[in-house]
Amino acid sequence: MVWTPLHAKIHRTIRSRHLFERNQRLLIAVSGGQDSLCLIKLLLDLQSKWGWYLGIAHCDHRWRLDSEANAHHVENLAKTWGICFYLETANKSINSEAAARDWRYQALSAIAQANNYQYIVTGHTASDRAETLLYNLIRGTGADGLQALTWQRSLTTGIMLVRPLLEITRSQTEQFCQEFKLPIWEDSTNQDLQYARNRIRQELLPYLRDNFNPQVESALAQTAELLQAEVEYLEKAAQELREKAMGMGHEGDSLTPLVPLQLNRRVLQKAPLALQRRVMRQVLQQILTDAPSFEHIEKLRALIIAPNRSQTDPFPGGAIAQVEGDWICLK
Repeated sequence: MVWTPLHAKIHRTIRSRHLFERNQRLLIAVSGGQDSLCLIKLLLDLQSKWGWYLGIAHCDHRWRLDSEANAHHVENLAKTWGICFYLETANKSINSEAAARDWRYQALSAIAQANNYQYIVTGHTASDRAETLLYNLIRGTGADGLQALTWQRSLTTGIMLVRPLLEITRSQTEQFCQEFKLPIWEDSTNQDLQYARNRIRQELLPYLRDNFNPQVESALAQTAELLQAEVEYLEKAAQELREKAMGMGHEGDSLTPLVPLQLNRRVLQKAPLALQRRVMRQVLQQILTDAPSFEHIEKLRALIIAPNRSQTDPFPGGAIAQVEGDWICLK
C-alpha cells in the first residue's frame, strides 16, 4: 500500500477527533463520485491499523437514466474490494434536494440498523462545507446554518453519522483518485445549473477564488469549524437557561416542576439577547413541525417584556403564547 500525506492526515484526524473507535462496523455511503471513492479507498487502506469492518451502501434516487448503471458500477467495486454491498432504490419520485437528502439518510439508517453498523460515513469535504455555508448565508440564517456539516452527529439511537474529509477539498480528492486510478462515475446532475448548489459550485466559488481568495473553500470551511464550537457552547448555555426558566414554580422561588411549555419571564429578562433567542427557538422546535423562522422566534421573545395578558397570533399548527404574570404560557 502507498502511504500518502492524505492517508496520514485522515489517520490523524480520526484519532485526534475520536471519530471512530477500533474494531467498529462502518457503513460507507458511496455514490461513485470522486469524494466517496477517495473516502472508501482511504478507509480500506487504514482498515488494517484500526480493525474496522467496512460495508458500502449506495442510494439510487432514479433521477438519471444511468442511475441503475451507476449502482452496478459501485456494486462491482464493492465485489472487487471484497466488501458487503447494500443498495436502496427510491420507489417514488423525489422532487427536491432536501427531500432526497432526507430519504438518503433514512435509507442509510435503515441499512445500518438492519446490519448492525455503528457508524454511517459520508465523503463530505471542505468544499461541501464552504458551499453549504454560502447556500445558507444567501437564504438567510444564523450561526447554526453557517456551521452546518459537522464532523459527527447522531442519526438514530446507536448510529452516528461521521464526515472524516471535512478538512480535504474537492481538488484534493480529485488528485487522490487520479493518483490511484480510481474509476470515478461522473454524475451529470452535478452540472445542472437549475440547482442552487451547483451554481455555487460552478460559478460563485470559482469567481470568489479568482477575484478574492485562492483558498476560499478552506477559509470558509475554517469559519464553519470556528462557528461549530461556538454554536455548541451557546446551545448548551441556552438549554441550561431554558431548564431554569421552565423549572421555577409560582410559589416564591421554590423549584416546582411545571408543564413543559411555561417559561419564567424573570429568569429570561436577565439573560443576553443571544440566549433569549436560542431558548425561544428550542421551545418552538418542540411545537412546530418545521424549523421556526426568525419572525416566530422574535414574536415569542417579545413576550419577555410585554404587558400582562399579551399574546401572540397563532403559530403554525395553532399554538398561542400568552403572558400570565411572570410566565409565558404556550397553549
